[in-house]
Amino acid sequence: QVQLVESGGGLVQAGGSLRLSCAASGRTFDSFSIGWFRQAPGKDRNFVAAIRWSGGRPSYADSVKGRFTISRDNAKNTVYLQMNSLKPEDTAVYYCAAGADVYRYWGQGTQVTVSS
Repeated sequence: QVQLVESGGGLVQAGGSLRLSCAASGRTFDSFSIGWFRQAPGKDRNFVAAIRWSGGRPSYADSVKGRFTISRDNAKNTVYLQMNSLKPEDTAVYYCAAGADVYRYWGQGTQVTVSS
C-alpha cells in the first residue's frame, strides 16, 4: 500500500523559509513523478512543483519559480520542497502526490501559513 506522508508545515513570517518533506513508502517509485500541490481556503488545488523519481529537470509553477526548489533523496524515499521568500499568498495546505501518468496517490497535506 502506497503511503505519502508530508511534514514540515507551520507558521512563518513573510520573507521566511520552510522545508516540506514527503516520505514515500509501499512500492518502488522509479517510474513515478512526485509532485507538490497546494490548496488555499475556498480555492482549487493547484500545481506547485514536480520531479521525476528517476531524475531530470524539475518543473515549477510560475508563481514559485526562483523561490521554491524541489529535490529528492532516493535513499530515504523522500522528496523535499524548499520554500524561500515566502509570501502571504503562499498560505495553503500543501499536498504531495505520486504517480506514473496521473497523480494516483496523495498525502494528507500539511498546513503552511505565512503571516504578513
